[in-house]
Amino acid sequence: MSVEVRIDPGKISRILRLRNGRVARKLGERTQRTAGIAEREAPGSMGRYITWKVVDGPRGLQGVIICDHPATRFVLDGTRPHIIRPRKRNGVLRFEVRGQVVYSAYVRHPGTRANDFLGRALRMGR
Repeated sequence: MSVEVRIDPGKISRILRLRNGRVARKLGERTQRTAGIAEREAPGSMGRYITWKVVDGPRGLQGVIICDHPATRFVLDGTRPHIIRPRKRNGVLRFEVRGQVVYSAYVRHPGTRANDFLGRALRMGR
């Protein structure tokens, strides 16, 4: 007795690309879990700016996690020491130091160490 198995690569590809198929649902669950980890790992209010989605990419379905906080790039890459000046000409900076309000024409920022919270979330969400 012999058994013949035929594999149709086109059908397999279509099954894997179904938007509501099992693969897409599993990918969505994993992407959502990883985005949740990224929200917890993100500093300050940055976690509230994280969203996720499953999209059709060039090589099939992809889970995408997005953080559109304006400072995301600075947090991920870190910054070198730099001077911060007011936006308006002849303006002043206002901030608090130990509960006291301080005004200054500029601030020498010491820089920040890189915090790759998205990469960490990706590794933890496997």
